[in-house]
Amino acid sequence: MSTIEFFKEGIKNLKTIGTITRSSKFLCAKIVGLSSLDNAKCIVELGAGDGVMTTHILNSMPKGAKLFAFEINPKFCATMRLIDDDRLIVVEDSAEHLEEQLSKHGFVQIDVVFSALPFVVFPDEVAHSIVQKCYDILKPLGQYFQIHYSLLEKNLYKRVFGHVDIKFQLLNIPPAFILTCLKSG
Repeated sequence: MSTIEFFKEGIKNLKTIGTITRSSKFLCAKIVGLSSLDNAKCIVELGAGDGVMTTHILNSMPKGAKLFAFEINPKFCATMRLIDDDRLIVVEDSAEHLEEQLSKHGFVQIDVVFSALPFVVFPDEVAHSIVQKCYDILKPLGQYFQIHYSLLEKNLYKRVFGHVDIKFQLLNIPPAFILTCLKSG
């Protein structure tokens, strides 16, 4: 998908996409570089868009792992399905159905979650429910990464995980915060 097509889709569906630009290679590299994927078996990406971060994750994850890329936009899902990697499972469904989708493939726990969901436009109870579900099915010491363009929702992650580390990536339009959470062991 071209930058112009992404922009048009972002304008048309701003409330569900949350941005009009895709994540920069710098943001993708930074967030994946913060993660521990070496021994991961099950990785989840929420709000995968057209797969720009998906390819960074695939390039860093083990051969035997699976990446579940959740996205509700049909055009973005069609673009992601063009990625030729049998470790990728494109899930054209809401993150609210995370457990059901994972169990269809025999997974009950996940190692790492990458999220670009625009929680700032979600109803509070839906945002909390999704983050809580991620926490519940993360393995002990599992990692949760969230991209945001402001810190308005920081307390959501603090309530669920207890502690949030914040990184900043200036080389992105707009500049982005990476909120990093670790499930207690």
